[in-house]
Amino acid sequence: MPATGKLSPEQDTESLITIRFNKRRWLLLLGTIGPGLVTANADNDAGGIATYATAGATYGYSLLWVLLLITFVLAMVQEMVARMGAVTGKGLSSLIRERFGVKMTGVAMLALLIANIATIIAEFAGIAAASEILGISKYLAVPGAAIFVWWLVVKGTYEKVEKALIGLSILFLTYVLAGLLVQPNWGQVFHGLLVPQLPSRPSGVMLHSHISGYLLILIAMIGTTITPWMQFFLQSSVVDKGITTRTYSYARFDVLFGAFVTNFVAFFIIVATAGALYYPQQQPHHISDAADAARALAPIAGHYAELLFALGLFGASLLAASVVPLATSYAICEAFGWQTGVSKEFKEAPVFLGLYTCLIALGALVVLWPQLPLLFVLLLAQDINGILLPIILIFMLRLVNDSRLMGRYVNGPVYNVIAWGLAIALIAMTATLLVTSLLNA
Repeated sequence: MPATGKLSPEQDTESLITIRFNKRRWLLLLGTIGPGLVTANADNDAGGIATYATAGATYGYSLLWVLLLITFVLAMVQEMVARMGAVTGKGLSSLIRERFGVKMTGVAMLALLIANIATIIAEFAGIAAASEILGISKYLAVPGAAIFVWWLVVKGTYEKVEKALIGLSILFLTYVLAGLLVQPNWGQVFHGLLVPQLPSRPSGVMLHSHISGYLLILIAMIGTTITPWMQFFLQSSVVDKGITTRTYSYARFDVLFGAFVTNFVAFFIIVATAGALYYPQQQPHHISDAADAARALAPIAGHYAELLFALGLFGASLLAASVVPLATSYAICEAFGWQTGVSKEFKEAPVFLGLYTCLIALGALVVLWPQLPLLFVLLLAQDINGILLPIILIFMLRLVNDSRLMGRYVNGPVYNVIAWGLAIALIAMTATLLVTSLLNA
């Protein structure tokens, strides 16, 4: 460097190139962020909140280690489908149809549709529960929310929809605040997170009943964290956003960060409900619905904890009420070759937008039915997702390991061992649940 301390022309040019290169990298990163973060955040929906709250209220912190394991598996599964979207430029449904035929695709889509209808109903039930905590009648809030999410997608462009959904996800921070307000025993929290343990059987509960209840919560936790609809939506979103192998490294960061964020929030939902409901009496606490968990925080953390929980529940439900019908429409239309895209007009994609409209209307109408068994619908939807997940995982693993399709982007051995292990474990848990249910009959 010259004595004056100034840069030489060559150094000045090099510095300018470096600045432009770093700016381009940040622009590429910002341009590819969205699909992973939106998909993962929509996972903490009304059903997810009910599942995690039930896990915390029933088993305290003893299931946190399961959540930690699920976080890594979620990141890997999401990364696989995002990679398939970037490499092939096609959605998961399209690849399933091309590789396995229309009949197998039809079976998968029917199962997905049934599970997603239950999930969509659960989202609007979450909106209803949150609105009533906030003093708003569900007969105003649910139709208003249905109209909003319909307008957001049908009348918007992909970029506008994505920004709006990411904006809603900010409300998930309310769960972190609620968990901190409960002032849990952090030693017990980290012991539950890092030390695998099985919850003890409450006195008076039969062994097979205890096993059945535990497996239901375990399957529901997996099903609500790694949902089948997420895989279809994420891969379609990657394709719709135009992400390719050239920009995939930035999309990969988005996917991995989204997986961390969603389970960071789930961690605090379990911490909040366990600290408020389970540990004061040192015994399981029954939750009738997601709103019940919010009300239960009030005696310990005050009115603000209940308000924060309700706001988070409303934001989570509204986000997922937009995404789940959209994911369903993407999956079914791509499976049978119908036109898709949120930026298209009704005449360009009538089945896609028509199905999206019908799913929203159905979900809202069912929730307006008096005395809906909310918790049953919420947990049933997550258990259906968990039971269905191995089928989707098998399709995914066969596709992502096809070298003709993926080239050098096929899975590595570690990915395959963990993903196949998850599928086998879920099948085993489902079989065990069936046996214990028969014993209870």
